[in-house]
Amino acid sequence: MHDVPARLLAQSEITMNRLSIILIIVLIPAAVLAAVINGGTIQYDVAHGDSLPLISAKVGVDIRVIALSNHLNPAQHLVPGQDLIINTKKIVAKTVYNGIIIDVTAKMLYLFKNGKIELSFPVGLGMSDWRGITTWQTPIGSFTIERKSRNPVWYVPQSIQEQMRLEGKPVLTEVPPGPDNPLGTYILYTSFPGIAIHETIAPNSIYRFWSHGCIRVLPENIKMLYDEVDVGTQGESVYEPVKAAVTDEGRILLEVDPDIYGNIPDMMSEVSGRLNALKVATQVCWDDVKRVVQESSGIAEDITLLPLCALNSEFH
Repeated sequence: MHDVPARLLAQSEITMNRLSIILIIVLIPAAVLAAVINGGTIQYDVAHGDSLPLISAKVGVDIRVIALSNHLNPAQHLVPGQDLIINTKKIVAKTVYNGIIIDVTAKMLYLFKNGKIELSFPVGLGMSDWRGITTWQTPIGSFTIERKSRNPVWYVPQSIQEQMRLEGKPVLTEVPPGPDNPLGTYILYTSFPGIAIHETIAPNSIYRFWSHGCIRVLPENIKMLYDEVDVGTQGESVYEPVKAAVTDEGRILLEVDPDIYGNIPDMMSEVSGRLNALKVATQVCWDDVKRVVQESSGIAEDITLLPLCALNSEFH
């Protein structure tokens, strides 16, 4: 047998590398390459005055998820200096070159500049139902920032005046600037009628669906957003309780948020559709997929098919 010349071996290796690159490009759809993963595992040091609802509002993770991963009773008091390990990993529902994306089901706001995330933080959004009488859902679709203001007066909408009356509270028609004004110090008015992005004086309402449709922001985040966003900035609120992505390392991630507005008839069908669109449905552990759907934790989890999962599936 004759030895293969080194020159031919080198050419062969180059050819194989090129073929590998071509195969990767063919097998991984463009949508996968565009996926953006935000957040990760953090260590949170409990400060004086912290509670699970307040920490949830700060980091954008459900109270029950924080409690479960740290072996806590959700009702117990936290101790200053206590360390919590929290997974904040999320799949960004949509990316833009410049503008605002509000991921409604994830209760997150992303500000993009030059194709990268400039700011990201949890928000409070519109309630899906109030006593079966009405809803104050946050609108879905495109919007524009039409104007900005500091220290706004709150002109109370008729619907909220009616809510005050039904709850037996004093009916207010307007609230001047100050500590009792629910709009806070900074507000950005959107082109959605009656909907604004504003500071809140109720921090525990962040990362919840408690507002009357507006997008509530913690005081420590609204000032940054106000300074970074110009009048005329484009935005979009999206409703995607199911998000899937493939990382640069080839791991398949799935995030499922609660379908708070009841827009998805069948969550498993929605998940299957997303995974099929990415052409990875045969590369995931479906036991993990079912668990992620059932938990609907709002955290991006790895569902990549592993040998152990494949072995377990054979015995189901």
